[in-house]
Amino acid sequence: MRLRGYITDAFDWLRHTLPAKLGRRGMIGAGGGLAALVILLLVLGPLSGDENEGEAETRVVTVAVTSDEPTEAPVGTLGFPLVATRNTTRVGGPDPVADAAAVALATHPPAPDAEPVEAAVVVGDWQSGVAASVLAGPPLRAPILVGTEGEVPQPTADAIAKLKPRGGSGPDDVAVYTVGDAEAPSDLQSEAVKGDSPAERAAAIDLIRAELFKSEPGHILVASSDDPEYAMPAAGWAARSGDPVLFVGEDGIPEATVDALRRNDGTPVYVLGPESAISKQTMKEIERIAPSAQRVGDEGPVENAIAFARFVDGSFGWNINDPGHGFVIANTDRSLDAAIAAPLSASGTWGPLLVTDDAGRLPAPLAEYLLDLKPGYEDDPTRALYNHVWLIGDTSAVSVDLQAEADELAEVTRITSGSGESVDPAQGAPESQPDEPNDDR
Repeated sequence: MRLRGYITDAFDWLRHTLPAKLGRRGMIGAGGGLAALVILLLVLGPLSGDENEGEAETRVVTVAVTSDEPTEAPVGTLGFPLVATRNTTRVGGPDPVADAAAVALATHPPAPDAEPVEAAVVVGDWQSGVAASVLAGPPLRAPILVGTEGEVPQPTADAIAKLKPRGGSGPDDVAVYTVGDAEAPSDLQSEAVKGDSPAERAAAIDLIRAELFKSEPGHILVASSDDPEYAMPAAGWAARSGDPVLFVGEDGIPEATVDALRRNDGTPVYVLGPESAISKQTMKEIERIAPSAQRVGDEGPVENAIAFARFVDGSFGWNINDPGHGFVIANTDRSLDAAIAAPLSASGTWGPLLVTDDAGRLPAPLAEYLLDLKPGYEDDPTRALYNHVWLIGDTSAVSVDLQAEADELAEVTRITSGSGESVDPAQGAPESQPDEPNDDR
């Protein structure tokens, strides 16, 4: 009966409320705006305890939903608005707090038989979020939420209430870790990650990671604490791999980072970003501690994220150079979105974080990268590889036009020669995804 009620409520919302909210203009996607066609096949029954048990009822609902205002999209039982096209899904809440709660529930849906959440992480700033993203990967898979000093925002409190972190992985059965200026619900066992600077908090998270994961890191990723647009892609990799992120600044290597590098002596070190973000002198200082340290990245935030997505060195790096993958796109003006999106890189389609510095449309390098990875098929599209793109933020961060571009570039297409004859698609197979962090070490 409860399931029937949920579905019937959704049907009634779509049938009555949605047309009123959108009006004729919204229903037809006026002004060339992107309109998503939502088709719901609702199979109601047979459900145990129903008065008509044994009878099945099917309703098909077709509704055109404009994405001009993603926050006006239907809100489902997960508690967040989504606007989806064929190959993209936008999490477009009114602010980063709501978006973080949305991603947390999307990556940890509260199904009856779902793996219990052992601990959640609440962060108060982008540096804390990037460093804490390592805890979003296996085996802990902690959801990342956003907090503020002195209070727990309502969306964060609601998400934690649905996630029900039970504690048990860390000291004193910690259910919520807070990093930076963030608070935890008073009714849960929590632990504050100490540190007066981003580097100190990142080093403290590395210690927590070692205690929770019961393993040494496979690699260490060093990022800039001063240039968020270059550091953002580190969050997705940390979640995917279980590799900690440490920070350096404009003035060289903080002592906390030096200590952490020495503590992990012998672990391969990679430095994310060009010389404009992490200077040649700072790189030399890193090499004195870790002689084999390598720089990865490129000049320009968009190009830097793409270079990192393409990079591979043994067991380190995304190596996304063929179709059949997930991707996440966030705006460089919203640096906290890197941490918000990190769990999407460690579940589902396991994709790298790409960035845009233009809310209106895809920057040319990013469009070219997605075009290079556009999926294709020769005869049977059901046997093709597919790409999927998550978009973080409302239309002020990622516009409707940008979403439409990303959708088109991710759409599978038939591969033909100049004569119109089918040709063999030149593409590789999707990589297998790890069950444990650094399991190929």
